[in-house]
Amino acid sequence: MARQLLLVVLALASGAASAQTRTQELQTVGTPGPVDKTTQTEDVRFRGDGFQRMTVPVRVSGMGPYRFLVDTGADRTAISRELAAHLGLEAGAAAELHSIARESTVQTVTVPSLQLTRRELKVRDAPLLLGENMGADGILGVDSLHSQRIMFDFEKQTMSIVPSATPDFVDEPGTIVVEANRRNGRLIVTEATANGHSVVVIIDTGSQISLGNQALHRALIGNKQLSGSEEVMLESVTGDKLFGDYISVREITMGPVGLNNLAIVFANSHIFKQLKLQDRPALLLGMNAMRAFKKVSIDFAAKRLRLVVPEHSALDTQTADARRALRPMLQPVAGQ
Repeated sequence: MARQLLLVVLALASGAASAQTRTQELQTVGTPGPVDKTTQTEDVRFRGDGFQRMTVPVRVSGMGPYRFLVDTGADRTAISRELAAHLGLEAGAAAELHSIARESTVQTVTVPSLQLTRRELKVRDAPLLLGENMGADGILGVDSLHSQRIMFDFEKQTMSIVPSATPDFVDEPGTIVVEANRRNGRLIVTEATANGHSVVVIIDTGSQISLGNQALHRALIGNKQLSGSEEVMLESVTGDKLFGDYISVREITMGPVGLNNLAIVFANSHIFKQLKLQDRPALLLGMNAMRAFKKVSIDFAAKRLRLVVPEHSALDTQTADARRALRPMLQPVAGQ
């Protein structure tokens, strides 16, 4: 039986996105900075990939570094077909891959050495995907991050990967801690609401925008809590298309923190069925929400999300700015 893998990276399809130069020619990127001897961490500069997601330099089999997306919503690390062929990686078994649009069969390879920081990993059964569809040379999934903590500093545009026990910015003013659970390796917040309705939130750094399921959409629209929508098209890492409604939700809360006017695409996505959340209001919290904060710490081992609120506490303003930044990338459905 083919192994089942889950990847939920998505992009909003658009003419601008299609024209973007992607990493298909396997051009290497800048070498990561030196390791901090005190904290045993390594700050890696990340950059936007044109979709508000984050990419970082990763070495594969001692070569590179190459550009990988950081995706806390994917259970497996994936690699592009182009890079696997370039490095001559050993072929593995076929696997069933679950994306936002559907289930599909993909080939896999063994990655003998993958290195982002000092820690070197061996990845078996890494799905092979087209670099053009990923918009990168690979995807770092939670299988590569499960015992670590990821810390994003959006002001400095850096990311740190450290052991979970290493102290972070807990004493920094404006820090808020949100307790979470783990499901299939991902962090899930169950103490959350959308316009007052209970919702399950999956932390997903691989998505440029937050994605809500139809159960959440029904709950909100049934109480006339949604107004104004635009039908748009989403694109998954497999190149499949999915249509959804682009709507602003007044308030999302996670424990003690709230986000105002968050842009969400509501769609009948296969991924919620795979996570057994198709009948319960659920939300993949994407990068448009994460970037509203000054810093974000995602601790898989401690099952905790730590957020630093900007000094001016204008989360609603920053979220609205993220929404406006995404609008040029949206592709309305023909005739809308």
